[in-house]
Amino acid sequence: MSQVSNPAIVAELLAEAMPYIQHFHGKTIVIKYGGNAMVDETLKKEFARDVVLMKLVGMNPVIVHGGGPQIGQLLERIGKKSEFIDGLRVTDSETIDVVEMVLGGLVNKSIVALINAHGGKAVGLSGKDGDMIRARKMVFHKDGSTNDDDIVELGFVGEIESINPLVVDVLDQEDFIPVIAPIGVGVDGKAYNINADTVAGRLAVTLGAEKLILLTNTPGVLDKDGELLTGLSESRVKELIEAGIISGGMLPKVKCAIDAVAGGVRTATISDGRVPHATLLETLTDQGVGTQIGREREVLRPN
Repeated sequence: MSQVSNPAIVAELLAEAMPYIQHFHGKTIVIKYGGNAMVDETLKKEFARDVVLMKLVGMNPVIVHGGGPQIGQLLERIGKKSEFIDGLRVTDSETIDVVEMVLGGLVNKSIVALINAHGGKAVGLSGKDGDMIRARKMVFHKDGSTNDDDIVELGFVGEIESINPLVVDVLDQEDFIPVIAPIGVGVDGKAYNINADTVAGRLAVTLGAEKLILLTNTPGVLDKDGELLTGLSESRVKELIEAGIISGGMLPKVKCAIDAVAGGVRTATISDGRVPHATLLETLTDQGVGTQIGREREVLRPN
């Protein structure tokens, strides 16, 4: 057993966590799990323990995971080159089979096994299960054009049509932890590869979640001096985008967070998954980890 060097600090941390435990008791927290937190062995174990603890104190964590690097590795092993257009993986019929195999099988079940090994009761799902995520083929226009002649063929890349939360609701009521692979199903029964951030955001809205956490490999939204920004409202985010401070790969994550908050989620946080116990720190401490975005005129965690 590890020795506690300063019990007073531990007691202070537990006291700080108490109001957050009370606030989130019985409420849903959707976590997009990806980046380093999914590949570093120590971070993986810490994430599993954090999720189990959240469930034990009465929260309802719901996990949506990515798996892009793992998909790329398997494609490379079978001699198939990955092609991306604006960050979207071109997904032909052979690639969607690999996506389903990796996301719905290998990655999903490894996360489930890890959570269960740390005392949880996780259940792995894909959007196909219970007809949970209805999807349609994404129509992608080159360079933002609206001309049908500029449509780029992405194959089985999908966008969400609707989400049926029944399966997740049932699992939550029975104290299970849902772990969801971002695969949707079309009306024709075909599978579609969907961005995990998008699935997490829409699922958070559909479930009426209290909080959305997007784990990334960055500290969060930074200002022009490289300092972390938090406690942001939608109007402030728009100002930062117009000023060019939020740009590039951070834009879709911020949009996901804004859309979730606009849909009724109280707060959404872009968190640094490289920080040990990032999920627990974001949920149970005053400082948190990352950039928190919330509704207008709401008092948020201070910078």
